[in-house]
Amino acid sequence: MTENRVYQQPAYILQQRNYRESSLIIEAFTRDFGRISVLAKGVRKAKSKSQGLLQPFIPLRLAFLGKAELKTLTDVELSGQFQPVSGFALYCGFYLNELITAFLYKDDPHPELFEDYRQCLIDLQREGGLEALLRNFELNLIEKTGYGLHLAYDVYHDKPVDSAKRYRLDADLSPIEAEAGIYSGKTLLAMQLRNFADAEVLAEAKVLLRRVLDQLLHGKPLNSRKVLNEVIKRL
Repeated sequence: MTENRVYQQPAYILQQRNYRESSLIIEAFTRDFGRISVLAKGVRKAKSKSQGLLQPFIPLRLAFLGKAELKTLTDVELSGQFQPVSGFALYCGFYLNELITAFLYKDDPHPELFEDYRQCLIDLQREGGLEALLRNFELNLIEKTGYGLHLAYDVYHDKPVDSAKRYRLDADLSPIEAEAGIYSGKTLLAMQLRNFADAEVLAEAKVLLRRVLDQLLHGKPLNSRKVLNEVIKRL
């Protein structure tokens, strides 16, 4: 790898858009460079062998060059075997992609989060537990981008969270004991342990994490979340 040329970089396509007559501008999540924008020249031509690979949820290895924000794709190849994401899991995958796009800054590497994403895509292909997978990934995203939640301790009252009490979140997203709180201590402690086996915990965790993500994203809407919720209602 030279200063402006990268080879064999593990990556996933987050989204793409047409550019001119035969090219694509791609948003990719890479292991060592984070979220990047890449110009894929001529890949929409009939003879292109790359366009079929440049799709979301396919593990790839990319080669690209350039010092500017928009890199130029020079090669793409499949990185190992994979199972296509389909059905409800497909909507979950698009939600993950939009969340990463909204949350991560360009050119800010998060190799551990990349591995979490890769594993989440694998797990999405298994039956059941998809909501728990989403909650777990949301927590990983929050934690590994520097906004870690401390859900097991009430700093305001200087004592551990009690599973039998009710809590609210303060402006810093920390739990505070409150009789009218909408979150149970049971849920907060289970979330801290990433244990979503209980249906009540899973439902409360969804509400809590939506509040947290909305605040961290400064109210920026996530279109895939709306679609995902509509799909869930029909199931």
